[in-house]
Amino acid sequence: MSEESSDQSTASSAPASRPAKAAATEEVLYEGGPHPMDLVFGLLAALTVVGIPLAVGAVVRALWLRFRITDRTIAVKGGFWGRTATTVSFGQIREVRSVSRGFGLYGDMVLILKGGGALEMRSLPDYRRWRDLVEERCPGPKAASRRSGQAGFSN
Repeated sequence: MSEESSDQSTASSAPASRPAKAAATEEVLYEGGPHPMDLVFGLLAALTVVGIPLAVGAVVRALWLRFRITDRTIAVKGGFWGRTATTVSFGQIREVRSVSRGFGLYGDMVLILKGGGALEMRSLPDYRRWRDLVEERCPGPKAASRRSGQAGFSN
């Protein structure tokens, strides 16, 4: 029996090593959370009663929101305790919309997907760089819509 169990353990570990090799070829361009100034501006807004929900949102983003941008995919991990993860390849993106926040230090980016869904990336540091990267790698004609003079999230 011990021979059978050792054969099963080696057989089960061999397929697991293949995806690790494939993932190793992916180059990570950015991995981290939202821009720290988002939290600072949110906490400053908490000085007013109206700004308290903004501060709570900024704290939640600072604690649980994480971005991972590679040369092939974009992954956003968030939700309660960071349990929700969404990964999108550049081929799935139909359109990119972005807006500057925090006096241009960071921004929000929405990736409109071919299936009709959307992936929001709030308080993304250096968002102009990532927007340009996504537009460069998107296969669709809608990726260049921002360059035609449209700003923000407008159509």
